[in-house]
Amino acid sequence: MTHDTRSSSPLSPLLVLLMATTTGLVVASNYYAQPLLHTIADQLSLSYAKAGIIVTTAQASYAVGLILLVPLGDLVERRRLIVIMMLLAMVGLLVSASARSLPMLLAGTAMTGAFSVVAQVLVPFAATLAPLETRGKVVGTVMSGLLLGILLARTVAGALSTLGDWHTVYWVAAALMLLNTLALWRLLPRYHQPASLHYGQLITSIIGLFARHKVYRQRSVLGFLGFAMFSVLWTSLAFLLSAEPWSFNDATIGLFGLAGAAGALSARHAGVLADRGHGHRLTIAGIVILLLSWGLLGLGGTSLIALLA
Repeated sequence: MTHDTRSSSPLSPLLVLLMATTTGLVVASNYYAQPLLHTIADQLSLSYAKAGIIVTTAQASYAVGLILLVPLGDLVERRRLIVIMMLLAMVGLLVSASARSLPMLLAGTAMTGAFSVVAQVLVPFAATLAPLETRGKVVGTVMSGLLLGILLARTVAGALSTLGDWHTVYWVAAALMLLNTLALWRLLPRYHQPASLHYGQLITSIIGLFARHKVYRQRSVLGFLGFAMFSVLWTSLAFLLSAEPWSFNDATIGLFGLAGAAGALSARHAGVLADRGHGHRLTIAGIVILLLSWGLLGLGGTSLIALLA
């Protein structure tokens, strides 16, 4: 039986705000460690190369979650699925908060990373609930929350680490995750549209979709390359800024996330322009700006102004 909540539970501004906040909070859990890598490495007596495995583990487990967990959104009632995944991501944060060794921290990171793909369940859920004429705006708003979470996670993590230590970041994040989960359980509408495929077929259908649809392949490649550039920059940034000649502490390194927050806020406006048929032009403009940015980043080792720009 299909339950469509669009008529009985309209997508209110409050619910859009909650979805945007949730995607930001849950995806931030994969990035708290990045400005703290040098601190974690020193406290756990790790080399910088070993500390970098924390970021790799977060992203690898996130990829596994995208492949194996996100398709459950087509099989399971979505509010229940979202709440369960949020709670399991919170458990991963608690494991990380309690970690006193690299293996335990990696275990918590892997669990949080896998279940933080709840953000990728919420984004299409918002699109499903939104009226067609405002779908781009709604998705853009939710994506703004997601991007702000990715970027501001570094600022928040740096500040909390300075107030306490790196464990404090994960304790606070777990508490916020619990409060957010309770709000989702209270406000999210129930939605279940049974798929005609079983779980195994849903997983293998991804390959078929990739083979059949050119736009799917194009967007996948763009997403892959864009996020690869993003990860290379932010993973190495903490080591650059904590070393000479800068020697910044965690809080100062975290402030660099604010430089990217302005760009994240443009996602909502980009969604509005996409609704007006300008999606292709926006994509081209974004690619050009990304390529130009690396010229400035190349000067970042000696110029903070170039790095921030």
